[in-house]
Amino acid sequence: MTTNPHVDEIREMNLAYLLLAQRLLNGDRVEAMFRLKVDEEMADLLASLNAQQLARLANTNQLLCHFGGESAEQLRQVADNPRDQGLAHFHSSLLMASRSMLSQGGEHVG
Repeated sequence: MTTNPHVDEIREMNLAYLLLAQRLLNGDRVEAMFRLKVDEEMADLLASLNAQQLARLANTNQLLCHFGGESAEQLRQVADNPRDQGLAHFHSSLLMASRSMLSQGGEHVG
């Protein structure tokens, strides 16, 4: 049986994402939750997964991570941002954070 190379890449991406999430959560938990756009319960779960659980979770044909922007327009604003005088990073963060604020306000996005 042949394996689709895209599925293998998705599995690798999933494992890398899960390992990064754990490292972030074990560092600055509040910042990690904001960057990952996860709540306390998800943060607890991600941080507690052992190697076998991480491998099992990563072994899927669906991406576990997703785009942070709520819409294509938000991503376009980040990608096409002409501000390169030190404010680009700040502007991008504000645009991407707006999704997090909507989610925390009771409206589930994504």
